[in-house]
Amino acid sequence: MIASDRPREACGIFGVFGKPGEDVSRTAFFGLFSLQHRGQESAGIATADGTRISVRKAMGLVQHVFSGPDTFPEPGHIACGHVRYSTTGSSFVRNAQPIEGEFRGQRFCLGHNGNLTNADILRRRLEKQGIKFETTVDSEVIAKLIAISHASTFVDAVIDALRQLDGAYSLIIMSADTLIGVRDPRGFRPLCVGRFNDNGYVIASETCALSTVGAEFVDEVEPGMMVVVRESGMEWVRAEEPLNRALCIFEFIYLARPDSKLCGRLVHRVRRQLGHLLSKEHPAEADIVIPVPDTGNAAAIGYAEASRIRFGEGLIKNRYIARTFIQPDQRMRDMGVKMKLSPMPEEIDGKRVVVVDDSIVRGTTTRQIVQLIRDAGAVEVHLRITCPPWRYPCYFGIDTSDPREFIAGRMTVRQIGEHLGADSLGYLSMSNVIRATGLPRDTFCTACFTGRYPCPVEVSEVGKKHLFEEVEDVEEVTL
Repeated sequence: MIASDRPREACGIFGVFGKPGEDVSRTAFFGLFSLQHRGQESAGIATADGTRISVRKAMGLVQHVFSGPDTFPEPGHIACGHVRYSTTGSSFVRNAQPIEGEFRGQRFCLGHNGNLTNADILRRRLEKQGIKFETTVDSEVIAKLIAISHASTFVDAVIDALRQLDGAYSLIIMSADTLIGVRDPRGFRPLCVGRFNDNGYVIASETCALSTVGAEFVDEVEPGMMVVVRESGMEWVRAEEPLNRALCIFEFIYLARPDSKLCGRLVHRVRRQLGHLLSKEHPAEADIVIPVPDTGNAAAIGYAEASRIRFGEGLIKNRYIARTFIQPDQRMRDMGVKMKLSPMPEEIDGKRVVVVDDSIVRGTTTRQIVQLIRDAGAVEVHLRITCPPWRYPCYFGIDTSDPREFIAGRMTVRQIGEHLGADSLGYLSMSNVIRATGLPRDTFCTACFTGRYPCPVEVSEVGKKHLFEEVEDVEEVTL
């Protein structure tokens, strides 16, 4: 997984409600650690003890932000955590989450996974009312809407805010005594609930975070639903009427961890089936099948099983190198590719190689990977991709809003293969991607491949990462 040539991740959110007097900040740490794949720019945890809220957040990975006892927030039995990859708003520490707000003198925090498609309209309206913003993220719009609500209770204020939003939002919202999880009416981004044996509760982006902290899976949060946890227990609330479902298909292809379940399907098994179907749709005469680690692993196993070509590990990933897309310039990203992946000539030399990967967006690092394999002695390189060509921007939580980035928007499949230096290139069809999930086609948003968006978007503004920033602000990126 070389992220400079991948769709840049959604964020990860994690909330926990324990017993009064308990400190759950470490539980939140481990939950966020298990969701680190969803965002590596910043991390934050807020805790509440029933009366007050404490927040700690900074740029960097979870293990670096919370590296010692003094880096954690004050003890509390409620926590709201967030790991971020920026999709709206640059990588400033002020844009790290959870976002803070105040409703009727009561502090609250929220973590957001997704992108609002009407954030610009809402923010301009709020600014005309004299409301000041401290960040350049769309998530702060949600906090401000809650803060100014005329609702009589905090939960009703959240519902009031939600009904003004369009686009993608899975949220965890925490007041001093309440934890709330929310999923938008189309369910673009995943969200699930777990329970501890002592009746504590967990809300997380993925099920893998539940098992990490020892929580038992309860259910996925359905689109339009809200889960509210207080000391008296948990309740489900219908916040909004569900609309046409639009779970991001790329959660199955790349974003989610392989040991997570989405819609009751284990992601690893779906990716393995992607490989099975890819071998049928795009067979190759070859001696070995290798993945681009790690997200190509399960699909490569499936391709090898179905084609009866030997599976091997021709590329070894150095797991201690920071992700390449957060390096400050392209030259360092290019260097990072070679530092992150090392070919094994003993596996590749003199062989016809099938290379299985999850996607190609820009083509930059994929071309380098093909060259690495050739330099290791491969006589043929056949590239196989477990999704269709990526041609359209995502406006719902993945940072691919500039169509000029997409190699498939400029070249045919044959031209892409030649540009990448592959002997052949095969993309899995949309119908087979859906087939691999075992779910109906209308379960998913497939707009990045088809151009058919599940809700209206104003392309001129929606999805612009620096929408709320001045030019001089953009130049202050701290990574």
